[in-house]
This record gives sequence, C-alpha cells and structure tokens, in this order.
Amino acid sequence: MKHFVSEIEELKEKLLTMASYAEAAVRRAVQAVTTRDFDLALQVKAEDEVLDRFEVEVDDLAIRLLARAPLASDLRLIIVAMKLSQNLERVGDEATQIAKRARNLSEEPPLKLVVDVPRMAELALEMLKQALDLFMNYDPDSARKLIPQDEEVDAMNKRIQAELTAQMIKDPSSISRCLNLMVAVKSLERIADHAKNVAEEVVFLHDGRDIRHAGRAGGLQPWVATR
Repeated sequence: MKHFVSEIEELKEKLLTMASYAEAAVRRAVQAVTTRDFDLALQVKAEDEVLDRFEVEVDDLAIRLLARAPLASDLRLIIVAMKLSQNLERVGDEATQIAKRARNLSEEPPLKLVVDVPRMAELALEMLKQALDLFMNYDPDSARKLIPQDEEVDAMNKRIQAELTAQMIKDPSSISRCLNLMVAVKSLERIADHAKNVAEEVVFLHDGRDIRHAGRAGGLQPWVATR
C-alpha cells in the first residue's frame, strides 16, 4: 500500500511538471506572436515533444496503477490523471499552432490593428493554473466556480474575431495576417476549454459526478459514481 501511495504522488508530480511545460510553451508562443520572433516560435515545437513524452509516461504509470487501486476513489484519481495529461498535451498542441502562426506573422509587416492576445492568454493560463491547483488541493467547490470563467475567454475570442473580420474588410491586404491571428486567438480559446475540462474532472474526482453535459440532454441527470 505504501508503494501504491508513493506512485500516486509520482503521478501527480508528473502532471505538475507537464503543466509547467505546457504553460511555458503557451507563453513563448504568445510572446513570439506579439514580438514577431521567428526563432522563439521555433522553440515551442521542442516543448510539444516533451509534453508528448510526458503523456505517454503518465498513461503508462496510470495503467500499472489501475490494476492495484484498492478503492473506487483511487480508480477515479487514476482515470482523471490520464484525462488531465491528455488535456495538457492538447494545450501543447495549441501552443504549437500559435507558434506556427507567429512564424507566418514574423515574415509579414506588422498589423496596424492592436489585438490583445497577451490578455487573452493570461486569462486562459490562469484558468489552467487554478484548475490544476484545485486538483492538487481537493477542492471541487472552487472548481465549480472556476468553470464559468471560460465564458469570459469565449467573449474575448468573439470580440477579437469580429475586430479582425472588420479589419480584413477595411484592408484586404491584411487578410493573411488577420487569418493567422484568428487561428492563434482560437487556440487560446481552446486552451481555456481545456482548463474548463480539468475543473470538471476535479468535480468528478471528488464528488463522483460527471457534470460535463449536465442539463444539456433533455434533463438527463449527471452520472453519480459509487465511492
């Protein structure tokens, strides 16, 4: 049992390390967009490969632990850890997508329209950080409160997309640059979605409730797991 507990802690540590790499990748990608830094954008690809390896390591460790989990709550923890690693790996994918757009933008003149990409990135990353903290601190109530923050990022995405669309109509020569920024901003919106997914998994982990689609399918009640 002592060995099982130590491996659970190892699983959590891998997730924390993975989260730090994911955050760093997003920050570098966003900085590459705002500074039009081609070389910095190239660094993000290497971090994505690290995240891919971490996902495999987490899954391998989780699979070994599944056969030895003594309680239903342990099973949920292991399953949630696998889902969290998947979400973090996808955050890395979105960072790579942003970096790709940064490389394209660095080869064109700066866009006159100011788009608040850093602010949107901060909102999404803060959501992700809080969600991981709540996983570590066993706090489903705060996780429930965090979930609606995704709406603020969604609203910012819609506003920026509208601004970029208006810019393309006003200045057709800016279409390529605007499209690259649209993709980058959409990736940030998806990162917030992954943070929301993590928060929902925290609720499932501690309450045994799958709230992902609660209230959306004809009044179906959330599934409740036995502890």
